[in-house]
Amino acid sequence: MKEKIISYLEENGKSDVNHLAEALEMAGAKRFPSLIKEISQMESQGLLRFDDTGQLALRKKEKKVDEIKITGVFRANKAGFGFLAVDDAEDDLFIGRNDVGHAIDGDTVEVVIKKVANRLKGTAAEARVVNIVKRSLTSLVGKLILSDDKPNYVGYIQSKNQKITQRIYIKKTPLLLTGTEVLKVDIEKYPSRHHDYFVANLVDIIGHQDDVGIDVLEVLESMDIVSSFPDDVLAEAKAVPDAPTKTDLLGRVDLRQELTFTIDGADAKDLDDAVHIKLLENGHFELGVHIADVSYYVKENSALDREALARGTSVYVTDRVVPMLPERLSNGICSLNPNVERLTQSAIMEIDRQGQVRSYQITQSVIKSAFRMTYSDVNQMINGDEELLTRYAPIVDSVHQMASLHHLLEEMRYRRGALNFDTAEAKIIVDDKGMPVDVVLRERGLAERMIESFMLAANECVAEHFAKAKLPFIYRIHEEPKAEKLQTFIDYASVFGVQVQGTANKITQSALQDFMKKVENQPGSDVLSMMLLRSMQQARYSEHNHGHYGLAATYYTHFTSPIRRYPDLLVHRLIRDYQQITSEQLEHFNQVIPEIATQASSLERRAIDAERLVEAMKKAEYMESYVGQEFDAVIATVVKFGLFVALPNTIEGLIHVTTLPEYYHYNERTMSLQGEKSGKVFKAGQKIRVKLVKADKEAGAIDFEYLPSDYDVVEKVATKQKKKAKPKSQGRFKSTQKEKKPFYKGVTKKGGSNGKGRGKGRRTK
Repeated sequence: MKEKIISYLEENGKSDVNHLAEALEMAGAKRFPSLIKEISQMESQGLLRFDDTGQLALRKKEKKVDEIKITGVFRANKAGFGFLAVDDAEDDLFIGRNDVGHAIDGDTVEVVIKKVANRLKGTAAEARVVNIVKRSLTSLVGKLILSDDKPNYVGYIQSKNQKITQRIYIKKTPLLLTGTEVLKVDIEKYPSRHHDYFVANLVDIIGHQDDVGIDVLEVLESMDIVSSFPDDVLAEAKAVPDAPTKTDLLGRVDLRQELTFTIDGADAKDLDDAVHIKLLENGHFELGVHIADVSYYVKENSALDREALARGTSVYVTDRVVPMLPERLSNGICSLNPNVERLTQSAIMEIDRQGQVRSYQITQSVIKSAFRMTYSDVNQMINGDEELLTRYAPIVDSVHQMASLHHLLEEMRYRRGALNFDTAEAKIIVDDKGMPVDVVLRERGLAERMIESFMLAANECVAEHFAKAKLPFIYRIHEEPKAEKLQTFIDYASVFGVQVQGTANKITQSALQDFMKKVENQPGSDVLSMMLLRSMQQARYSEHNHGHYGLAATYYTHFTSPIRRYPDLLVHRLIRDYQQITSEQLEHFNQVIPEIATQASSLERRAIDAERLVEAMKKAEYMESYVGQEFDAVIATVVKFGLFVALPNTIEGLIHVTTLPEYYHYNERTMSLQGEKSGKVFKAGQKIRVKLVKADKEAGAIDFEYLPSDYDVVEKVATKQKKKAKPKSQGRFKSTQKEKKPFYKGVTKKGGSNGKGRGKGRRTK
């Protein structure tokens, strides 16, 4: 009978039991029970399955569920469990702490499926690690702790990596170590069933625990972000001349007579972009965006080029910059300093009054910047500062024309659906010893937005040029957000009483614009903007043009920062090489661009992670001196285990549910906590009074305590929420009896460095 059932379903696909019984002549009262018994046995053997409509079908996979093997990247949570990231199209798989084996965060692992996902119940697939395909962690950095508990080792190091719970023992070395050192070590042996610790060899002493700035250096070195350059790279940089020669100017468009100037932050040293503007007779604007021609000095496959590719990007942390290129280039001949000739690549665009580019020229050029302007001075000029208007009289008209053009470009982008993720960003001010002395909001005036507008226009212009030329190219893409992420945001927004038009599968950028306009300047608007940003996919580099969702741009690339981003350097190289391209070069770029795009995206994420870790560390260090003080805050996120709250200067911390004064129920639908007796409700966007109880610099974590205040909101307690008295030994918080999702579904997997969603989404552009 088994063969007949299989044969019928292979031929007819799905079938209900009654039709199957009739087809196999098993519908009678005597024979039907034996059919049902056979179907039941085949289902338990994994040969058959019932779908959601009750139809019977053959299972597609002949293997048992626990034999299905999948390879992916393991992402650990410091609590011991983790997730397997397969790819962007697949949901992550949960791996319990007892199924992790000896996998470490970032390892490529092979797992077997223990339990398949159930979308109706909202549970993720569960897996067990069975093989480690590739180790991601090869070196570690940490403070040395001298110890003689193992005779073959000098001691062990304490790493900032909270996802490493095992000790890291250092093999004995001829060097005399005092226990004050911060070491970089290479891993020789990983934890296994034979021993539960790492064995490592000393590679370098990167400093001592009381050195100025050692805390930041420890973070950077642990992520292989190295400040020093190899000797061959420095030698090549030293060989670059201090100024262009006459030969260097041959074949370039001479723009030295144009009124060109730079606008940057007051502390910027690598001035890699300059602008000029003209009002044309037809009423259009001529905008020139001139970028330092770094690729002229950094030849492909040179030592400089290989090092820049390996770094991918400059890294900006609180008290330092780790540059992609040596300072001799970035602060010297590739910096567009005033009153000196500099080689550039220029995008010169004619832009009409609707913000559309009507014509353009992309060319090698030479400029001579007239002024080194700061954002602060330009903002004050726009606001009518008489002293500055007099001092910079030659460019006053240009500044006002630029402001007008910026508004046109901004309106054009808004009309086509661009999203403005203008979220609050912190600026951490440190003293000469690297100690944080203040945390303030980073100012972003008209001058900053104006220059950004011009850079966006140039990036789009260059990308469109090469897309239409159908040449191998590297694009900056930002794909449409995933439906499940948008649904989470839509649910989140509803908590604020704001409806988003459309569904997660069918929502337009215009609908998101309307939403952002509704909540602008409303309580909780910053929280909502951040949540919308987190629902977006991360922008990345690709050899394929998929457009930029956030900018609503059909074409986009990175052209404007070759000093600090390798993809921009590559774009400049392509602009030059495509003037006289050979078939061999075309094939070469077809091969290398995908690899460069993948590597650059990965290195960018590494830089973002480093910046976030340092920011969290410095914010916690800053708050250490304020323990015991009270603050007004806003609830950023409500989760089962507590509230994440944000101070006005962006500092975030956790109020754990166990510190609240009574038993609180978590409402998953409204994403809120409600006190069982008082009826007090905590929701995202709500103001709250808090007291700082702990700031842990090493963990980058801040803990607050709730304080009763006039901000408190009380709602009627639902009858079904009341519960019977429970023994005192039970905790003050528990989930509902019929939990739809396992506990791990409430954990943010991709938020902050500690798995609790502290970090901010960034760099969608």
